[in-house]
Amino acid sequence: MRRLGRDGPLVSDLGLGCMGMSQFYGAWDDAESVRTIHHALDLGVNLLDTADMYGPYTNEELIGRAVRDRRDEVVIATKFGNVKGPDGRVIGVDGSPAYVRKSCEGSLRRLGVDVIDVYCQHRVDTSVPIEETWTALADLVRQGKVRHLAISEAAPETVRRAHAVHPVAAVQTEYSLVSREPEQELLGVLRSLGIGFIAYAPLGRGLLTGRISGAGDLADDDFRRTLPRFQRENLPHNTALVERVARLADKHGVSVTQLALAWVLAQGTDIVPIPGTKTRTRLAENVAAAALELTPADLAALDELVPSGSAAGDRYPDMSGVNA
Repeated sequence: MRRLGRDGPLVSDLGLGCMGMSQFYGAWDDAESVRTIHHALDLGVNLLDTADMYGPYTNEELIGRAVRDRRDEVVIATKFGNVKGPDGRVIGVDGSPAYVRKSCEGSLRRLGVDVIDVYCQHRVDTSVPIEETWTALADLVRQGKVRHLAISEAAPETVRRAHAVHPVAAVQTEYSLVSREPEQELLGVLRSLGIGFIAYAPLGRGLLTGRISGAGDLADDDFRRTLPRFQRENLPHNTALVERVARLADKHGVSVTQLALAWVLAQGTDIVPIPGTKTRTRLAENVAAAALELTPADLAALDELVPSGSAAGDRYPDMSGVNA
């Protein structure tokens, strides 16, 4: 178990990212997703990560149904701030106090809970001072509708300003062997402030599973087809990096997935990766990574095989909405 921040919730070493159960990564099966969530709880995974925009809205409803009879076993983290249009496309970011309150009420209703364990600002609205957004969030905590607060893809100075209004339990940002930007400044700031870190996409959005060799491995509606790292000019380079990791994984008798997750876990007990999956089989593979102990020699070898900044292509087509 790991604690998110000095006074945040106690969560499992690995959480479960639920986004793909309702959108983004091709087809899904609600029944299998519910079975996967139940299996996660059976295995001791208690952190479930979702957002109002996933679906949109249907992912929160799915989780609400899945945990209705097991509420005391789970820490639910959901997010607000990305505004979607009728066609499901993100049309903007809203951090206004009125939107904060409206979004929270919607998430509580869809999840079917009285309180949200971790409420996260999904993206920073640069048109609204962060102090205004976080004053509204702090009000939700005082009202008993939210237990802990978090923020996603925020720059260090933004985190400091939010934390001055109300303690930040965790910052959520992409972090993996192929996305190591938080090491440059963010992690140091979080540790100085006693803030936890939730690592999303710890498997590089599937790159670090070793199961993607070309765009043909992705469904036609898989959003990764829009991401620079999966484009024709970048993917061969990135899969070559993964092949290096796979050879080391073979020496340990584990999968490349497990080695990649073990690497994230080894970066600090204040870091909680939330690999996403839609099936019980992949879930079991992921959870087994928590038992893999890497030596200093293993970590040095991975640093040499996949140096920081070695992945080709940005994380998103438009990076202007992250690290604000």
